Amino acid sequence: MTDEAPDRYTVEAVFTRRPERDEITEILGSETRERLAKAGYSTVEVAISDRRLEIANTNLEELRDGLGGVLADRLAEISEGVRARQDAAALRFREAAAGEHDRAASVAALAESVTFRTSGTRVSERDRRAAATDDRARIDDWTDEGGHGRL
Repeated sequence: MTDEAPDRYTVEAVFTRRPERDEITEILGSETRERLAKAGYSTVEVAISDRRLEIANTNLEELRDGLGGVLADRLAEISEGVRARQDAAALRFREAAAGEHDRAASVAALAESVTFRTSGTRVSERDRRAAATDDRARIDDWTDEGGHGRL
């Protein structure tokens, strides 16, 4: 507000938090430039430096008289869009995790239902001993077969 002050300059606005990568991409993107031009601010440029929005080729009067509102609306739209996409991704992740948990529980339940028993006919102790004796006899026969090394 001096006689030597330029008509246009860079004004810095401080964000309440550090913008996320997706937000930065959209703030600096063509949609923001198009919105500014459509609202009558075609020479205004925005940049981001840490937690500051640098608004170049403007002045405080222009920001007060409408540019501030245009920027605020665009920033709110961007933040809401990014938040909605993050919420949707988080929901998909939770649903996938729940589905995987249900699948694992089903597999575990199925595995627990598997038993290894005879087909229903009970073998008597006498028959079991006879089978074991037969098995022992077969093993002894195999031991006596060729290649054993006995002379």
